[in-house]
Amino acid sequence: MKKVYVGCDNAAVRLKEIAKGIFAEYGFEVVDLGVETADDPTAYPEVAKRVCEAIIADGYTSEGALFCGTGIGMCITANKFPGIYAGVAHDNYACERLRLSNNANVICMGERVIGPELAKKILREWCTTSFKGGPSAEKVSLIKKYEKELYK
Repeated sequence: MKKVYVGCDNAAVRLKEIAKGIFAEYGFEVVDLGVETADDPTAYPEVAKRVCEAIIADGYTSEGALFCGTGIGMCITANKFPGIYAGVAHDNYACERLRLSNNANVICMGERVIGPELAKKILREWCTTSFKGGPSAEKVSLIKKYEKELYK
């Protein structure tokens, strides 16, 4: 069973809960790394760190989903961790490209940007799409090469 770590800040608790339902619908083991309420002051970088460290600890066999007001802050933070490839997806095409062109292992979304029904549709796309190599494999290899050079 594929595992997905989910996390949010206080601006996206509702979206995280929606995502948990979609992931469960597709048979993912869902691990919630917070936050639980809109009153929790935990900053989004801390939550992104939890999720990324969990993926790394799993040997990159799991995935992540991060939610904040826009998805941007979570995405920036997540991409600071080696082997984490995160992107913001607020439409199905972007989500598809995250998977097929970039081999992303973390999806980021913003509750203040996207409605719940579209979020569900995008998350279903995430759950049913995976990297297949092809013409993008060379580009993904370059990203990994640069990452190794930078994270010595």
